[in-house]
Amino acid sequence: MRYIKFKTKILTAVTGILFAAVFIVPVCILMAVPAAADSNFLTELGNAMSQISEKVKPAVVNISTSKTVKSPRLAFAIPQQKQKVFSLGSGVIVSKDGYIVTCNHVIQGAEDILVRLNDNREFKGKIVGLDSKTDIAVIKIAAENLPTISWGDSGRLRTGEIVIAFGNPFGLSQTVTMGIVSATGRSGMGIVDYEDFIQTDASINPGNSGGALVNANGELVGINDAIFSTSGGNQGIGFAVPSNMVNNIMDSIINKGKVIRGYIGVQVQPLNAELAKQFGLKDDKGVLLNDVTEGAPAEKGGLKRGDIIVSLGGKKVEDAFHLRNQVASTAPGTVLDIGIIRDGKPLSVRVTVSELAADTAVSGAENADNVLKGITVVNLTNDIKKQLGLKKDIRGVVIAGVDEDSSALGLLQRGDVIIEINRKPVKNAAEFKKLAAGVQKNDNVMLLVSRGGFNQYVTLNAQ
Repeated sequence: MRYIKFKTKILTAVTGILFAAVFIVPVCILMAVPAAADSNFLTELGNAMSQISEKVKPAVVNISTSKTVKSPRLAFAIPQQKQKVFSLGSGVIVSKDGYIVTCNHVIQGAEDILVRLNDNREFKGKIVGLDSKTDIAVIKIAAENLPTISWGDSGRLRTGEIVIAFGNPFGLSQTVTMGIVSATGRSGMGIVDYEDFIQTDASINPGNSGGALVNANGELVGINDAIFSTSGGNQGIGFAVPSNMVNNIMDSIINKGKVIRGYIGVQVQPLNAELAKQFGLKDDKGVLLNDVTEGAPAEKGGLKRGDIIVSLGGKKVEDAFHLRNQVASTAPGTVLDIGIIRDGKPLSVRVTVSELAADTAVSGAENADNVLKGITVVNLTNDIKKQLGLKKDIRGVVIAGVDEDSSALGLLQRGDVIIEINRKPVKNAAEFKKLAAGVQKNDNVMLLVSRGGFNQYVTLNAQ
């Protein structure tokens, strides 16, 4: 379970009162209804919760993983020691032939995945696809005629609606907690790239990650993902990835072998009262377009810097995160009508969505066991160059992450650009993967790395 303290991603163990949400609801009701009605209402509520639990629990699984990690690299220290690390999470069976949805952080980097079903049968899990940008992953087990869960429409969730969380917190299998939808459309949390979280006060704890959040009909409306806390304890603020987003990611991974996202090539920022005044607007609804990528669909469709985007495909644009999510979930080739305000006048332009360039590629870990294992890189696109403030002519791949068991831990970091491997240029993520695969297990590697606009050579030494 992800633990967020002041909007920072940290993995930790927290404690929570599992019965809190279930207790509070009946107490509030007892205060509002005559005593004669208490028994009937509570009986009906209890029966309804039991029926939902019986319906959902068979489709919720326990996921345990293990991987080998090295101790942190310290100057003048003894050689790094290797040790096995185990972790627990949850998952939801979404097809009778063994596809399971869980969180990316539950299985990322796992060497072994063990899936335990509600009936205590155990299967080895195989990774089908990962998406760190939404923290969703799909795994597969070799089984048939499995129990599944019905999909709900997360877009219809309302604040205050009752929801129930299923999972395996602290390894306690098949735990059920109840609460309400505290908010929808939560973004800007800094948890993942594409955020549209359901916030709930249903108790969520470590081990719940990847478990099901269902509505009063027992339909899947979210995948439990993270909690927010300032004390290390459960404070009734949990987050789930909405089922509509999960369904799109899952379908793309299973049927297309990768996550396909829409792209139009714009950079936007929120509007505030002062900016709205400067642009001659009556209110601050919409987002301000502050840049358009040259040659991108947005430019071809006629969008310009300074336009205020107020609608996309007939739907109002609430904020920059909302716009990004809408574009990403739009199929490439779709023609979008985009409502804008330019120079104080409402206009409409048509933009044909293209596919966001595939930017994720795993390092040589897939093909070789060497010092480059555990380094994840992505293609260095024009948009990433702008975000990192890099020169347009720089070539290479940008580091998206360094695993805790990687030889590069402490030497390389997210945002570094790898320009060369052993003096051979790295043109893209595929080239990085190819060069990494050619490195022998006991070889040292010299990298040319750009960090903060300055180039430097870095040596990774084999243990």
